[in-house]
Amino acid sequence: MVAAAGTWVYFAARNRVVAPGEVPVGSTALVLGAKVLDGEPGVYVRARLDTAAQLYASGRVTTIINSGNGSSRYGSETAVMRAYLEKAGIPSSAILDDPAGYDTQRSCSRARSEFGLPTVVVVTQGFHLDRAIALCRLDGPDPIGVAAPCEGCAWWSIVRNHLREALLARPRALLSTVLP
Repeated sequence: MVAAAGTWVYFAARNRVVAPGEVPVGSTALVLGAKVLDGEPGVYVRARLDTAAQLYASGRVTTIINSGNGSSRYGSETAVMRAYLEKAGIPSSAILDDPAGYDTQRSCSRARSEFGLPTVVVVTQGFHLDRAIALCRLDGPDPIGVAAPCEGCAWWSIVRNHLREALLARPRALLSTVLP
């Protein structure tokens, strides 16, 4: 199952991860949420937001969708993400929030169903990006992806995320494509 899921994700994302300078001008970025704590974005989501802000500043992206868990029980990821981007100088009018993006698959499908996007630039870390692209290709807008760096991420956290991705998240994603 691990090998099948890895193969599916590899081929689904092949040639779809691009450098920031290769993002078509006027694109929409889909920033996937992650842990927030006490009203501040965690290291992973902060890097994603910084990457999206850089894409916006360069003119490659004109709209940023923050997709995550908007529940106050989980720190309202989308509200924290919006506040961070606004503080970074992104105009409020360029930011959309998807507080029901509880997981990657839902974020992708809602980008199409709720926001009507035919294409999207997914912004997340490299260990997560290929699976996010694969899931968007199933039920979301036609994706490309930009990898956010992980400066300041603990080495053990990066290792843990790579293992979780390969052994748990990718197989679960593959199963979700074949089981209702």
